[in-house]
Amino acid sequence: MNERIVAKRPADTDTGARRGVPAARPAPEAPIPPTTEAEKKAPHVRPGDRIFRGLATGSGVFIVVLIGAIGLFLLIQAIPSLALDKVNFLTSREWSTGDVNNMRYGILDLLLVTVVSSAFALLIAMPIALGIALFLTQYAPRRLARPFAYVIDLLAAVPSIIYGLWGLFVLGPVLTPIGQWLTSTLGFIPLFAEGNVSIEFGGTIFTAGIVLAVMILPIITAVTREVFDRTPPAHVEGAIALGATKWEVVRTTVLPFGKAGYVSASMLGLGRALGETIALTIILSATGTAFGWSLFDGGATFASKIALAAPEFNDPRSAGAYIAAGLVLFVLTFLVNAAARSIVAGHKEYE
Repeated sequence: MNERIVAKRPADTDTGARRGVPAARPAPEAPIPPTTEAEKKAPHVRPGDRIFRGLATGSGVFIVVLIGAIGLFLLIQAIPSLALDKVNFLTSREWSTGDVNNMRYGILDLLLVTVVSSAFALLIAMPIALGIALFLTQYAPRRLARPFAYVIDLLAAVPSIIYGLWGLFVLGPVLTPIGQWLTSTLGFIPLFAEGNVSIEFGGTIFTAGIVLAVMILPIITAVTREVFDRTPPAHVEGAIALGATKWEVVRTTVLPFGKAGYVSASMLGLGRALGETIALTIILSATGTAFGWSLFDGGATFASKIALAAPEFNDPRSAGAYIAAGLVLFVLTFLVNAAARSIVAGHKEYE
C-alpha cells in the first residue's frame, strides 16, 4: 500500500544529458555574410579633411621646392664668377673682387672664422642651456619655473642689432681684462695667443662668440626643456621606487631620454649662429691679416662679409663672388640642420 511512486521520463524526450553522457554542444552559428551594400560602401571623408590634407601636403611640397629654388638660384649666379676666379675658391685666403678682370677670392678665412666663432658660442651655450632646462623641469617650483622660462624665451625676441651694440660697447670693455689675462697666461696655446686686432676695442672672435652664445641660448634651452618634460612618468616613478635620489633620477631617466633632443637642439642653435649677420657685422673688427686660429683675431664671417659689401653690388660678376660665398653658407647650414633632424628621426619617442 505504501509503494513509492516514481515519475518516469517519457521515452521520446531528451531534455537533458543522460547520466555519464556529456550534453551535446549547440552547433555554432555561421557568420552573417556581408551584404552587397556594405561591401560597396566606402568610408566617408568630409570635405574639410580633404582641404586640410591638401593644404598640409602643398605646404610641405612648397617648402621643399622653395629651398631647391634658392639653392639653384645661388648656383646659377655663382658659376660665372667662379669661372673668373684666378685662385682656388676653397683654399685661398685672398679676397679681391674690385677688378672684375683679375678677381682673386677664396673662402678659407671666412669659413674658419665662421666655424670657430660658432663652435666657441656653442661650447659656452650648451652646458648653460642644459643646466637651465634641468632646473626648470626637475628642481624649480612650478610657480617659479613658468615665469623664468618666459624670461629665457624673451631673449630670442631681442633684435640682433641690440646684441651687436651691447657686445661692442658694454661687453667688449668688460672682457678686455679677461682677454689680456688669457693672452698673457695661456698665450702659448694658439687658441689664446695674441690676435691680429687689438683686444682693447673688443672686436674679437672671443667677444663675438660670447654674444652668439647669449643669442642661441633661448633656442637650445626651449627645445631641451620640452624634451625633458616628455620623460615618461613611469620611468621617473620607477627610479624613485627603487630609492634613487633626485640626481640619480635625472641621471638615469631624464638625461638618457632627452639626450638626442638636447643634441638636436644644440645643432639648431649652431645653425642659428652660423647665419648670424648684424651682430657680428657690428662686433668683428675688419683686418687684412689672415686668421691665425686665435680667439682674439678679428675678421669676418660669411654673413658679415656679404652684409658689408652689399652696397657695392653694382656689377654681377663681383656680386657673384659673394653669392658663391653665400652658397657655401647655405650648404653648411643645411647640412647642420639635416644632421639635427637625423638625430631626432632615429628616436621614436620624439615622433
